[in-house]
Amino acid sequence: MNRPQHSEQPLVLGIESSCDETGVGIVRGTTLLTNTVASSMEEHVRFGGVIPEIASRAHLDAFVPTLRESLAEAGVTLDEIDAIAVTSGPGLAGALMVGVCAAKALAVATGKPLYAINHLVAHVGVGLLQTENGSRPPFAGSTPENALPDNLGALLVSGGHTEILRIRSITDDVELLGSTIDDAAGEAYDKVARLLGLGYPGGPAIDALARTGNAKAIRFPRGLSQPKYMGTAEEPGPHRYDWSFSGLKTAVARCVEQFEARGETVPVADIAAAFQEAVVDVITAKAVLACRENGITELLLGGGVAANSRLRQLTGLRCSAAGIRLTVPPLSLCTDNGAMVAALGAQLVMAGIAPSGIGFAPDSSMPVTSVSA
Repeated sequence: MNRPQHSEQPLVLGIESSCDETGVGIVRGTTLLTNTVASSMEEHVRFGGVIPEIASRAHLDAFVPTLRESLAEAGVTLDEIDAIAVTSGPGLAGALMVGVCAAKALAVATGKPLYAINHLVAHVGVGLLQTENGSRPPFAGSTPENALPDNLGALLVSGGHTEILRIRSITDDVELLGSTIDDAAGEAYDKVARLLGLGYPGGPAIDALARTGNAKAIRFPRGLSQPKYMGTAEEPGPHRYDWSFSGLKTAVARCVEQFEARGETVPVADIAAAFQEAVVDVITAKAVLACRENGITELLLGGGVAANSRLRQLTGLRCSAAGIRLTVPPLSLCTDNGAMVAALGAQLVMAGIAPSGIGFAPDSSMPVTSVSA
C-alpha cells in the first residue's frame, strides 16, 4: 500500500470502535479538525453493562453517518485524506471487527495508506493535539513542535484498563510498568454501583454520590499494597506497580450484606465515598511511586475514568508533591474517540513508519507495547 503523500502535516482520518463509542476524527498534523462520536451507551443501560453484540450492531448502524458528519465538520473529502488510522486493539472482538473492516474498505476504495494502531497508546497522542482556533495542546510550551516531552509517563484509567506506562517514543517505544491483574477501575465502579442500586454507568453515579458521603466512615482494602507484593525499590515485589480491585468489590458486597443482616439502613453515600477513596488512593499512590522510581517527571492522565473528580484531584495533589507535571486532556478526548486514533496515526506518518496494509486482523488483547500492527 502506498505511503502518504504529505508527511509533514498529514491529513489523517481516525476510526475508533473498540467498545461502545463509534468515533471518527480528523487531524492535520497535530491540529484537531473534528472529533465526532456516536455512543450506544443508552442501549446497554438496562443490561447493566456493555453487551458486545449490541455494541457491534450499533457500530454498523452508526459508522457511515458518523463518517459523513466528521468529513462535513472538517470541510474535507475522502480524496483529500492522506492516510487512514483505525483501532486494531485492544477491545471487544466484534466491535473492533466492524471498525477494522470499515477502514479496510475505505482504504481499498480510495487507495489511501492504512495504519492499524493501539488505542491505548492513542490516549497518549491526544496530548499533542491543538484545535484550529489556535489553542495550544497540553504539552505545548515545554516541548518542540510535534514532540512529546522527555521522561513521559501515562496513567490510563478506563472501564477496561488501568495501566501505568513509560513513553520513550510514542511511535515505537512504550513500556508497561504496571497494570490491573483483574478488574479495571471502571469495571469495579460499575459492579459496585450495581451492588448499591445506582445503575449503569457506575462511575458518574458513584462520583456524584460520594460527594455527600463520609469517605472515612469505612476503611476498604487497598489491593496489592501489602509488603509481600510491594517489596522495596532495591528488591521490588511481584506487583509493586500493579493493581487489584476484585477484593475491594467483594469487601463492598460483604459490607452491604452485614448492614442488611442487622436490619440497618445501608449508608449508600458513605460506602460510595469510601469505595471511591480506596480506588483513587491506591491508583495514585502506585502511579506516583512508579513515576518517581523510573525517572518520570511528566504524567498524562487519560481514559474514561479520568473524568472522575476525586481521581483528578488526588492525582494532581500527589503529582505536585512529587514534582511531577500532570497533564489531563479535555474530557471529550479522555474517553475513546476517533481524534486520538487520528493523532497517533499522524505521528506514525510523520515518523516515516510504513503503513500496515490490509492484511492485519483485529487483536482484542493487543499489548500496549505494540503501537501499531
